Amino acid sequence: MAAQARAPRPADRLALFNAMPAASAEASLLTCCGSRRWARRVAAHRPYPAVDALLAAADEAAYDLSGADLDEALGAEEAPVLPPSTCPAAYTALCAAHDAYLARFGHAFVVCLDADQPDEHPGWLVSGIRSRLGNEPEKERAVAAEELRRLIRVRLARIVT
Repeated sequence: MAAQARAPRPADRLALFNAMPAASAEASLLTCCGSRRWARRVAAHRPYPAVDALLAAADEAAYDLSGADLDEALGAEEAPVLPPSTCPAAYTALCAAHDAYLARFGHAFVVCLDADQPDEHPGWLVSGIRSRLGNEPEKERAVAAEELRRLIRVRLARIVT
């Protein structure tokens, strides 16, 4: 009888992350946040004894992003994507709203939707973009940075849990 392959347990996945060569860990971290300095800093502090310690270090590094680092991270973010089953009107509305956001702020709209139901995303994205379009650039930068920190935590947790 062939051995059943099993998914690594969270502790195993954290151990794998801790044991990766620095370049591999940084590449993995760049999928969570597009700031190279953030990725180097989080990778350099390995090994992490627990996932919570890794997430705390990631938060701290995200709060310490310089203006240029935040620009790099926001520049690496992609426009929100809707599922193929989304109605054409919702897709058109999202594209128009996102184009206006991009023109005003110079980076993709960043929002963490991990707690929302996917079928609610199209409406939430369009209304979220439209409401944040009224923000002054510095306020929107702070909102986008906070949403980015939330996204980083979700993405990082997916890698190591």
